[in-house]
Amino acid sequence: MNNYKYKFFLVLFFISIISMSQYETQEYELISNLDEIEIRYYPSSIMVKYIDDQNLNRGFNYLFRYISGGNDSNKKIEMTTPVHMERGDKNSSMEFVLPREFTFKSAPKPNNSNVKVYESENLFYAAISYSGYTNYNKEKVMIKKIKSKLYEKNIEIIGKEKVLVYNSPYKFFNRRNEIIIPINYKKKLFRD
Repeated sequence: MNNYKYKFFLVLFFISIISMSQYETQEYELISNLDEIEIRYYPSSIMVKYIDDQNLNRGFNYLFRYISGGNDSNKKIEMTTPVHMERGDKNSSMEFVLPREFTFKSAPKPNNSNVKVYESENLFYAAISYSGYTNYNKEKVMIKKIKSKLYEKNIEIIGKEKVLVYNSPYKFFNRRNEIIIPINYKKKLFRD
């Protein structure tokens, strides 16, 4: 077995161990439902991101190293869900949400210069869930479905879609994946 396969299986093994514990999940507020599409409000979160040339496995490895102590504080950070993935024509990115205890100032700085910590914007998103293992073809179908509903309802798309994955590769049943798309949503968020 070559060195890359060994490292890949080692990472998967550790993910499966981690997945047995309970993860903190990124917060959002459900605003409304449009059939199988949810309109959500996501408050800002502290995120750690890796951008790469289409190699999401490499991105996962770098992010996993960061939360495993590969940072200026040598601090281990709890895994959270979901993992955010964005596929682009030239670059792809993967992001982890840091636990709520962190602020932008308190988050350890990455040792790898390609890994960046940032604070996400407060945004509204349209979301659609699906099960099983995610793949490019499933993602295309879900993106088409969600965009069709948004166009039908005259809801403006203001950014690129992301794939959210909630489970480790070793969870075979009841898997949760989502596509989210940032939208310009005008409904009043805070009620009087």
